Amino acid sequence: MSGKTRGVFGRLWGKRSEEPAASEDAAEDNARQQETDAAHEQQPPSGSTSPSAEQVAAPLEETAASEIAAPASAVDAPIAAEPLQPAVSPSEPQAEIDEAPAKGGWFSRLKQGLGKTSAKLSDGITGIFTRKKLEAATLEELEDVLIEADLGVGTAENIIETLRKGRYEKGISADDVRSVLQAEVARVLTPVAKPLVIDATHKPHVVLMVGVNGTGKTTTIGKLSSKFRAEGKSVMLAAADTFRAAAIDQLKVWGERTGTTVISGAVGADAAGLVYDALARARQEGVDVLLVDTAGRLQNKEGLMDELSKVVRVVRKLDDSAPHDVLLVLDATTGQNAMSQVDVFRQRAGVTGLIMTKLDGTARGGILVAISAKHALPVHAIGVGEGVNDLQPFDAGEFARAIAGND
Repeated sequence: MSGKTRGVFGRLWGKRSEEPAASEDAAEDNARQQETDAAHEQQPPSGSTSPSAEQVAAPLEETAASEIAAPASAVDAPIAAEPLQPAVSPSEPQAEIDEAPAKGGWFSRLKQGLGKTSAKLSDGITGIFTRKKLEAATLEELEDVLIEADLGVGTAENIIETLRKGRYEKGISADDVRSVLQAEVARVLTPVAKPLVIDATHKPHVVLMVGVNGTGKTTTIGKLSSKFRAEGKSVMLAAADTFRAAAIDQLKVWGERTGTTVISGAVGADAAGLVYDALARARQEGVDVLLVDTAGRLQNKEGLMDELSKVVRVVRKLDDSAPHDVLLVLDATTGQNAMSQVDVFRQRAGVTGLIMTKLDGTARGGILVAISAKHALPVHAIGVGEGVNDLQPFDAGEFARAIAGND
């Protein structure tokens, strides 16, 4: 492909890198439990300047409300950010960071990660198909099992119809049903399984990362940074989740570990202004990839979504083609709420692709199938654990085989 480089999502991701401490994801999960609507509406601390009428609500924090600092006045004009120099210069080779190779390869980890979902499906299927013939009652029971796994009504209906046409009033085994399930899931997901392509003509290629609280967005950015650096690409991180000190600190850790420049500002600084400054510096230095972290926000809060739109507007003042990718990080454990997130973020932020995390923590991993059937957005990667190598390129065939419980 002329002028373009297939980046992080080739089948081989290069040198393995160390995952951040487990406490990083734990911090996000704990913070997620603390979010309430009251946190969104909390007033700035005493003595701070009240927001102007034009200012939109500050994004919801992934920490307790007491950690939220009053944001600066929200205006489109960028403000200066305070750059953080990396512990390792980006011009130096990436430091060797070992992660013990996982046993059994990626499919083994994927199958283990999807174990809760596949076990629920398999148990349900086995429990139903003890009869000799496929009857109306068994089809209804199977449809309930498929929908409960969040595969979606459309996918469930297609599987039922396939069985009805080919096997009705005939003998059928649980293995036969799992084969049909695997084939239908693969049919839905194959068109959306696409690698993330880094366009070498953009200096930098800007990737805006968005999502709600607790999805593992900041950790995913760190993992992507590690993968890009292992491929020899220069990377810059913009800590635009300026309302959560823990997110800024977490990104700094990744910057130190991967030898990546992190552009950050004071807690409460204008996020759009910081991203503007990061992009200006990345352009000046000829950086290959700029990964932008953004504050977690609920998709049903209009003011918070407006601020995300503002970030996009400001970025386009420097590069009218940016951001070149807007990746929505989804938490599989949220089930049907993930569908709502795609609906709103796609409309307001122009989402171009998906990364789904925490598939190992739910028995409803089928939601990725339902989302793909409805939106047909590219799925670039999935995560089944906390390690760097537990985030991998999305392979529809392997996913379908794993979720069906087939070897």
